[in-house]
Amino acid sequence: MFKINALSVKNFMSVGNQTQAVDFDRKDLTLVLGANYDQGGDDSGARNGTGKTTIINALSYALYGQALTNIKKDNLINKTNGKGMMVTVDFEVSGISYRLERGRKPNVLKYFIANHEQEGAESQQGDSRETQKEIERMLGMSHDMFKHLVALNTYTQPFLSLGANDQRAIIEQLLGITLLSEKADALKDLAKQTKDVITQEEFRIKAVEDANIRIQEQIESAKKRQRLWLLKRQEDVTNLKTGIEDLGHVDIESELANHGLLEEFYTKQKSLQEAERWITSLDMDDSKQQKLVSKLDKELQLLEDHKCFTCGQDIHDNKQQIIIESKISQKQDAEAHVVDNDTKRQEYIAVIQEIGLIGSAPVVFYDTLQDAYNHRTSLDALKKELEQRENQEDPYDEQIQEMSDTGVEVVSWDTINDLTSMQDHQEFLLKLLTNKDSFIRKRIIDQNLAFLNTRLTYYLNKMGLPHSVKFMNDLTVEIQELGRDLDFDNLSRGERNRLILSLSWAFRDVWESLYHPINLLFIDEVVDSGMDASGVESALAVLKKMARDRNKSVWLVSHKDELAGRVNNLMKVIKENGFTSYDTDVEMV
Repeated sequence: MFKINALSVKNFMSVGNQTQAVDFDRKDLTLVLGANYDQGGDDSGARNGTGKTTIINALSYALYGQALTNIKKDNLINKTNGKGMMVTVDFEVSGISYRLERGRKPNVLKYFIANHEQEGAESQQGDSRETQKEIERMLGMSHDMFKHLVALNTYTQPFLSLGANDQRAIIEQLLGITLLSEKADALKDLAKQTKDVITQEEFRIKAVEDANIRIQEQIESAKKRQRLWLLKRQEDVTNLKTGIEDLGHVDIESELANHGLLEEFYTKQKSLQEAERWITSLDMDDSKQQKLVSKLDKELQLLEDHKCFTCGQDIHDNKQQIIIESKISQKQDAEAHVVDNDTKRQEYIAVIQEIGLIGSAPVVFYDTLQDAYNHRTSLDALKKELEQRENQEDPYDEQIQEMSDTGVEVVSWDTINDLTSMQDHQEFLLKLLTNKDSFIRKRIIDQNLAFLNTRLTYYLNKMGLPHSVKFMNDLTVEIQELGRDLDFDNLSRGERNRLILSLSWAFRDVWESLYHPINLLFIDEVVDSGMDASGVESALAVLKKMARDRNKSVWLVSHKDELAGRVNNLMKVIKENGFTSYDTDVEMV
């Protein structure tokens, strides 16, 4: 239910700085009369210009940000005070309470739901478009529909005076066809979003495919490098094995042992050779010493005969003795030298005997022990390198596997297929919602139009209008009297007002049957214009029944004082000293 509870007005049009409030939470018929004290008071000539219509203009402004007519927003501000205009409306929709505060100078728009102010509602202009869209979505009613359903007045152009397109727009909104259009617009947005998502998905898949191609190229390149690496490793392993095999024909341990034996052989050989050389040298020295001894013996023989051992001449005794002693000493030295040589000879003979037979020199492959050690070092290095090369992990295998497992993304068209199916479904639904020949559209029109015509006929009968008025399937209106086709302009003023009221009430019944009830109804001076007493009585009867049986708060704005005795409640709108005030203390029994 759309229930308008209360309205408060300040510095709005003729209302001044003193806030005026109206309680709409009623279930009766209220007559609104004016009293312009600035023009004489309660006489019939002082009913105009009091600010009666200001009430529904303020309500319209509070809900929609605009008055019933095209009054500039700054002209809604009270001209005397010129600032601080504020209109507040409290209402409920589907049991949820709302409040709107809208004003100018300063510009204000505050939107409350269940007493909680909604962020972002207030804007610099005081009429945030997005907030207003949200408000109207919540109300479910456009401003044009508001003027035909809630605030019926003489300022609003009658429905049947509108152009064909404007009539169609209102009827389509009333019958729920506009809802179809709104749903179609929403569906168009969804279809566009679906198309955009499909396009994005296509771009994504293309990007994935391109990326997969690049990654596959990288994988192939890595595989090529892997093959080269494996070939190089195999080549290195083969070369290492060949090198090990080449070095393996030498028993390096035996080689090292033989080199040790060879060194020992050479040492012994050298010792033997040295001993033999010394023995030979001693033998030569012995021979020399023996010759010296023989020579000295001869010389001593000559000296004993007092003969010179060199020239054979006689030698004096004193000199002889000296020479003999010298020769004897030399002989003794030579003989001692021989004895010493013999001792040394025995030592060298002992060495030779100790060494014994050395046989032949051990056979070796390398000339030097260092070469043999280098052989073993090279062999160990080759074996170690072979083990490392054979156990070396493939640097490309993990990289290739990772790129294959995680880099290459599986391309799935499931999402696009699902989205395409959804898009086809959306386009099908869109045709159902927008095509004029759609069975949905026809069903809605046929069903709701029949109800509209039924309610219109009911109210026309209640208002005593003899004309037949019927909405056709093409949403045009057919007006007939006694079989004659008429236009709205063919009707008298009183007949038009009867039809305007009947049409508004029929519209309201259709609206409430399709959407939700509305508690408030304003009839602003429509019954005052050209309607005879019978028409006024009929209108009052309908309004009273509506208030009584359907719990409506009905407000009848009029200049007719005589209606005061026909209503339950009376509100006076008083204009005094240029400002409007609402007097709600008057009640009729």
